[in-house]
Amino acid sequence: MTPVSPASAPARPFDFDSALSARARTMQSSAIREILKITQRPDVISFAGGLPAPDLFPMEDVRRAADAALTRYGAAALQYSTTEGHPPLREWIAAQAGIPAGNVQIVTGSQQGLDLLGKLLIGEGDVVLVEAPTYLGALQSFQPYLPQYVEMPTDGGGIDVEALEGILKAQQAAGRPARLLYAIPNFQNPTGRTLSLERRERLVELTAEYGVLLLEDDPYGQLRFTGEALPSLYELGLRRSGDVDRNHVIYSSSFSKTLVPGLRDAWVQAAAPIISKLIQAKQGADLHTPTLNQMIVTELLPILPAQIERVRAAYGERARLMVTAIREHLPPEAEFTEPQGGMFLWITLPERLDTEALLPGAVERRVAYVPGRPFFALGGGHSTMRLSYSNASPAQIATGMAALGETVRGALEE
Repeated sequence: MTPVSPASAPARPFDFDSALSARARTMQSSAIREILKITQRPDVISFAGGLPAPDLFPMEDVRRAADAALTRYGAAALQYSTTEGHPPLREWIAAQAGIPAGNVQIVTGSQQGLDLLGKLLIGEGDVVLVEAPTYLGALQSFQPYLPQYVEMPTDGGGIDVEALEGILKAQQAAGRPARLLYAIPNFQNPTGRTLSLERRERLVELTAEYGVLLLEDDPYGQLRFTGEALPSLYELGLRRSGDVDRNHVIYSSSFSKTLVPGLRDAWVQAAAPIISKLIQAKQGADLHTPTLNQMIVTELLPILPAQIERVRAAYGERARLMVTAIREHLPPEAEFTEPQGGMFLWITLPERLDTEALLPGAVERRVAYVPGRPFFALGGGHSTMRLSYSNASPAQIATGMAALGETVRGALEE
């Protein structure tokens, strides 16, 4: 290769900012990922990242499944495959939902599903209804498509569906009807709240009545450790419509929280018009989810029920320990959720405290959390925080919550 001679004068800096599209300029780094960078010290107990517990990964089963997939499929396990996904895996997912396999699309992690659905369903200025607060990753996925967010009021039971009806009426009257509603009904990220059956039924009815697509994000639904299981919004929509291809609910879930996250296997189930466009969008993104990974997950399906029970038991115990520690160490003014499942709980401190300002002091005491502000599409939440108990040992929960309590009580005394 011929070396390039240095220029006699410095070249004019290229204006990369101007080269970016308007869409690219709206992109922002994940606030959680940025926080995780400053909490990677091994002596910091982190309740910040929503990470599945690696001590619960079925390592030997994954090893055997990889060998079985390679033995069963040979070179096909390492070859390009169909965009729709590995047929046996799609058929298994479809059977659980009682729908045809043609209504299931495998995606590379549920985050890809959110991004591709945003590309398909959101145009510039379209009204998208989100919970307040909501999953930060969804906001990050949707933002490049330039939506107009409208926040739905929430309480301890999740979405306030009566307030939602007023919002839907007002948007329609203003000539700006909502196009998409994004909801996490089970053990919501970030709050850990669960939507009641009555609210689920009303949410499905309202969105159908007002012609709003309902996107249900359900990565945690199998991780219930107290209470009774509730039907998904997708299931309620299917009952209402009586036809899989007339169901206005789109369902997204993942194997990341039940098996392992590193294989990046997730899926979307929806009416045929949505799936057909999703296939085309995925072809432009990555052609297909890694073939071998899908085959490994398929080989792991027989151990999935036992694995889910193992994760439920561990997370349930860790959640109980964290709730007990909150009551012991945080001041009585701190309000918090008691999750029935999943990986998170939510704390609201007195209004005069700012959890972003408190974070450096917490890290000095060797504990970390995620401030609540980034989870609000339209701002707010300065006195809130998200804690994850999934990837913490009992000893870490005890020590970390004591340190967090010292941080909060110290701030209140100032």
